[in-house]
Amino acid sequence: MIKPKFQSVLHELTRISLWYWFSLVLVSGVICVFALRANNEHMVVLRDAVYSADKNNSDVASALQQLQAYVTTHMNTNLSDGNGSVYPPIQLKYTYQRLLNAESAAAAQANASLYTAAQDYCQIAIPNAFSGRTRVPCIEQYVETHDTNLPTIPDALYKFDFVSPSWSPDLAGWSMVVVILSTIAFCLTFIAQKLLPKIRSY
Repeated sequence: MIKPKFQSVLHELTRISLWYWFSLVLVSGVICVFALRANNEHMVVLRDAVYSADKNNSDVASALQQLQAYVTTHMNTNLSDGNGSVYPPIQLKYTYQRLLNAESAAAAQANASLYTAAQDYCQIAIPNAFSGRTRVPCIEQYVETHDTNLPTIPDALYKFDFVSPSWSPDLAGWSMVVVILSTIAFCLTFIAQKLLPKIRSY
């Protein structure tokens, strides 16, 4: 025996047209698709801004923060372009190369200063040497004992990937909720309209 309360719910569902739920599914589905597309397109704009800032040596940090804030709070904003791109998808290669060049220049300058200091030291330490060749071992020893290794720059610090959420409370997310709920309501209404006449016949 069907409970009266459940039978009342089925009766209410039979009063709603299936076209109402179908229209709601269709409209919310279209909105969801366009909203998801808009999310992805805005992510691409922000990602290109990061690439441009990296290449032009402008405010990379700000562009990267904006990209991270958007990707981590919006659906369908996967950073990978889907064409077999490298991982992580965001690699600040120009920024990294500029830092490498700066380190190389600093190393060259440090080596030149160290060699000059070695010559000055050995000239004082061996004042009676008439030829520079006799000071070569002294210079080599000074360089070896005073050489400082400049720190290496890990390239992982300039590679980024941000995770897009499975659902986000934006237009895309809420329209997806409406699609799911209206689809469930459509199915329940369809079942109710087919089931209730059979229940009444008993």
